[in-house]
Amino acid sequence: MFEDSLLKSIHTPLPLDRSVGIGCVGAGFIMADCHLVAYRRHGLNPVAITSRTRTNAEAAANRHGIAKVYDTVEQLVADPNVKVLDVAVPPDCEADIIRRALAAPNSLRGILAQKPLGSNYSEAAAIVKMCDDAGVVLSVNQNMRFDHSVRACKYLLDSGKLGDPVLATIDMRAIPHWMPWQERQGWVTLRIMSIHHLDTFRYWLGNPDRIFASVTPDPRTSQKFDHQDGIALYILEYDSGVRASAWDDVWAGPAREGAADDIGIRWRVEGTRGMARGTIGWPGYPERTPSTLDYTTIDDSGGWHQPRWDEAWFPDAFIGPMADLLCSLESGTVPQGNGQDNLHTMALVDAAYLSAQQHIAVSPSDIVNQCFDRE
Repeated sequence: MFEDSLLKSIHTPLPLDRSVGIGCVGAGFIMADCHLVAYRRHGLNPVAITSRTRTNAEAAANRHGIAKVYDTVEQLVADPNVKVLDVAVPPDCEADIIRRALAAPNSLRGILAQKPLGSNYSEAAAIVKMCDDAGVVLSVNQNMRFDHSVRACKYLLDSGKLGDPVLATIDMRAIPHWMPWQERQGWVTLRIMSIHHLDTFRYWLGNPDRIFASVTPDPRTSQKFDHQDGIALYILEYDSGVRASAWDDVWAGPAREGAADDIGIRWRVEGTRGMARGTIGWPGYPERTPSTLDYTTIDDSGGWHQPRWDEAWFPDAFIGPMADLLCSLESGTVPQGNGQDNLHTMALVDAAYLSAQQHIAVSPSDIVNQCFDRE
């Protein structure tokens, strides 16, 4: 039955060999509460960890049964059991960590780098080149495309159930926990939260031809540090006629100041033969809130299909990017989340910043050309 196939599609294939040694860089929330939880649950093999603060690395190692703790990334990659590097550090530290890992003696075959891949498109391109030159497969942890409702929608689109896509929207009303390192970046939502939605639109619809973005500071975050892109609104244009848009509202009303809240992420994709709508359960974390999908087609006599599952984006979808990379190394194929593909997402993010600054529509290709012009 179609729905059985759809439910199978929400799960990322796992490698046949799950013993490949994973070396972990970073011991913060994403690594300790998401990556390592998902890896252990699916039988993967983290063998070593390092962090800026050794006590944090030791705490994560004790919690998740990791045998070795190292003081530096050079020591970690020198461990012959480390074949894949999992890098979960702030974006402005990422290029240096990967450069040091590749320059040191190592047995690396692959690297999974946290999103965003560096601080901008230019830095991301440099990281991709570093890995290509070293013969190491690079993949990027764009984990929202591995969320189960996002994958289910992709299956509906690929199967033709929805017909030709017409309009896709994402409406986020959520209050993220901003990390301390973001205060030194000068940016917030577009490169941290919207990057998930932009990558999801690319996953569903392909690369857009241009983007028009508008941003304004979030009043709550402005009390903590200066930024421009708190609330971010944007429209993606495709020359084919498809349109996509998102409202990324990290203010979400005075819900922390005493008013009632209305928190959530809702998405919708309309096609010529059907429509899908869903929710992303993340804003409820740490409460376990699985994402959802409803869909209807012109063949359904006006009815809605509502398949459900137990898995949630945080932490269950975090098996996706690493499993994708390990499967690619096992089969000799290119991972879905490969670094070269992720450059399209990074260019789209930079195009959004430029659009918001200049109040014009910007093509991601303009960002790529500017990068090459500076070389």
